[in-house]
Parts: sequence; C-alpha cells; structure tokens
Amino acid sequence: MAGIDLKKTTHEMVRNGTWKFENGIFYQAFRDGIAGYDGRNFLFPDSWSRTERKEVREKLSFILGLDTDLDSFYSEIGDSRFAFLIDEFYGLTVPAAPSPYQALVEVIAQQQVSFDFAQRTIENLVRLAGEPLGDIYAFPRPERIATLSDEELKKAKLGYRAGYIKSLTELYLKGELNLELWEWNVDDAIKYLTKFRGIGRWTAELFLAYGLRKNVYPAGDLGLRRGIAKIFGKNVKEVRERDVRELIDPYGKWKGLLAFYILCYDRKTEMERKKK
Repeated sequence: MAGIDLKKTTHEMVRNGTWKFENGIFYQAFRDGIAGYDGRNFLFPDSWSRTERKEVREKLSFILGLDTDLDSFYSEIGDSRFAFLIDEFYGLTVPAAPSPYQALVEVIAQQQVSFDFAQRTIENLVRLAGEPLGDIYAFPRPERIATLSDEELKKAKLGYRAGYIKSLTELYLKGELNLELWEWNVDDAIKYLTKFRGIGRWTAELFLAYGLRKNVYPAGDLGLRRGIAKIFGKNVKEVRERDVRELIDPYGKWKGLLAFYILCYDRKTEMERKKK
C-alpha cells in the first residue's frame, strides 16, 4: 500500500514560514501552538484539550492529504503516458492550505509570477503580519491584513497583488465574499468567485483545489502546459488549455491529482535545467 511520503509532499508545499519539516516530522503553526505529524503519530502540545487535538488532527490530515488513495491513482495511470510519474513522485500527495482564506491570499500572490518568487512574497507577508510561534508563524488573521497600510504592504513585495489581497480581505470580513464553498459544484463556484475583482479563472480553479480540495486544476497554467509539452514531445506554444483538458479530464476523480504530478514534474525539470 502506497503511503504518503512526507519529504516529497512538504517539498511541494508553499514555503510560507508557517510550517517546517525537521527530522522527519512535519510541524504546522496554529494560533494556539504548534502541532506535528511524523508519518504515523500526531504530536500536540500537552495543554491542548481532546477537542482541540481532534480538530487539529483533522486539519493536519486535510493539509497533507492523508486520506488520498494513492494505490487507486497509480493503478489508473499505470498504463498511460503518465505512468513514469509514479516512480518519479511515489508517495506524493497534494498539499492544501489550512484555511480557505489563507488559500485565497496565497493563490493571489502567485498570479503572473514564478512559484519561487511567490513563495518569497507570501513569507514576507507572514513575517510582517503573522503571529510568531518559535521559529515559525501562524498565518496572519484577515483582521490584521485589513489593517496594514499600503506602505506596510509594500514591504512584502507583492506588487499589484497586494491591492487585490487587501480589497478581497475587506469583502471577506464584511461577509460579502464567501469562501466556504465546500458544498458548491466547481462550475458554480468558479462563476461566483470570478465576479470579484482580482479573481480570474486561473485563480478560482487553483483556490478551489488548494483551499477546498475540489477535483479541479488550472488548465491554463503555464507550468502545467509546459509539463504536458515535455511529456508528449511538443513545443509549449502548441499546448493550449483545451489540449490540457482533453488529456487530463478523462481521468475523472483523479484529474486534479494527475495535474499536480505533471506540474511538479515541470518544476523539477525546470530546476534541473537552470542548474546546468
């Protein structure tokens, strides 16, 4: 049975300063303390109640995708052109954000920039407005981000994305932007989210995948198109959004996970190319 590989999964997480992977243990900062998971056991502060432990256990399972049936996924792609991804990323699951609000902020920060640059700006924001817990931080509360001045936000180097984050945070706090779309179908959720300034289709799709674990992926993403191009020996300009969907959608309930593996393959090969 394929179990989660914590090292591989954390390697693909947004390095935002709210978590760390140390000595084989994943640690996540929450507002009331730091909890961990070592691949078999959950680790909690002694002071936490049974209820708190249960809630955080569920949250850690959500963040790390511990319920992912990797064996079924590997069986599904085992006879396809994507089969080599099994050995490449065996044990990898899709990481998710601890909360929908955090997901929205992090996804907006990734608009039109490289993943590496986006990670740095997110960590800047976390260090600017988050709550320190040892050497990591709890993600900033929306109330805190809403109080940041334009000058303070500039320190995070988010560019125009800072304005989107600030305005959407204010709408969220007023109850005018609903991020709790757990029961919504993907199409309705995308239509709803894209009504708001700063949220296009790419952002909506990535938010639903990263924040709510919906079975969706941003088919127009450059990294995903480039990964498809590499696998099928094409030029990235030849791979359109429609082509990506035609190749990935047939995998049904596994399409989101497959898209993530392809994206990770692109990141890995791009990193290797830049080192040469």
